[in-house]
Amino acid sequence: MNHPILRRPRHAARTGAELAASGKISPERIAAIDRVAERYAVAVTPVLLDLIDPTDSADPIARQFVPDAAELEAAPGELADPIGDAMHSPVKGIVHRYPDRVLLTPLLTCPVYCRYCFRRERVGHEKALTGDKLAAAISYVRDHDEVWEVIVTGGDPLVLPAARIRDLVDRLAAIPHLRVVRFHSRVPVAEPERITAELVAALDCDKSVWLAVHVNHARELTDGARAACRRLTRAGIPLVGQTVLLKGVNDDPATMEALLRAMVESRIKPYYLHHLDAAPGTAHFRTSIAAGQALMRGLRGPVSGLCQPDYVLDIPGGHGKSPIGHVYLSGDRIEDWRGEKHEIAS
Repeated sequence: MNHPILRRPRHAARTGAELAASGKISPERIAAIDRVAERYAVAVTPVLLDLIDPTDSADPIARQFVPDAAELEAAPGELADPIGDAMHSPVKGIVHRYPDRVLLTPLLTCPVYCRYCFRRERVGHEKALTGDKLAAAISYVRDHDEVWEVIVTGGDPLVLPAARIRDLVDRLAAIPHLRVVRFHSRVPVAEPERITAELVAALDCDKSVWLAVHVNHARELTDGARAACRRLTRAGIPLVGQTVLLKGVNDDPATMEALLRAMVESRIKPYYLHHLDAAPGTAHFRTSIAAGQALMRGLRGPVSGLCQPDYVLDIPGGHGKSPIGHVYLSGDRIEDWRGEKHEIAS
């Protein structure tokens, strides 16, 4: 649906025929793609479409963004709201799960729709938060002086026009007890041309503004994406990275190492590596927790500490995130990065 306050991704492919017309996807996949599109939102930006290798049937970029018939197959334990947003939403557009911070979702539109998204039942289908509803969400933040940080997410808030972002930032900046505003976005990698001087200026305020860049594979950090990140950091906006552990995309050591190094080289500090949330139709992306622990264990030592994210699980049912990485300390024995154990004073 095309809302006037949004700038839709330019020339994004949304149907099986459009994806096939790019030459990146086999025409034999059109029918399956369109079946998935009847239920879940589909969009692939030209930047990401260009990265797909049509000769690779297991291409990690295509796997993330091109619909697959497996998405229509539900697996045991999958949930429409796997991390419990709804039970922690006191007003529309607000999720208040932790004491000092809230999520604010001004819209549920994205430049590209990830095929594993935990909000896949909602994104692309709900209208943006405007007028009285947006005012009520901001009033909630104003009325709760324990809120130190607002995390602006969605959807992807950076698909809003710069003027709308400026208005939102100004309204949040006027709340005295709020100290940090964090945006979450795929725009720097999916549509880096949106990161204009006007948009960067719209993010500027007296509060501490951070941006979490969502990226899962080193190839996503194109020259354009790296330039967009430079524009943000040169304006004083620190970048952190969010990555989802995905089978067939980044679940082997060499691929994950390349991604983490590319993030740091792009001035993005890896923040979270998420174990995949149990959204409907995502089982074909899921690894085991043990596999994720082994993957991260193998990177400790050989890869700089700057490249190390926290491996976390968002506990189903709305209980929040917990770290699930390798445990190095057991009693009075600690394991070093080589796997050797040493006694220490307890």
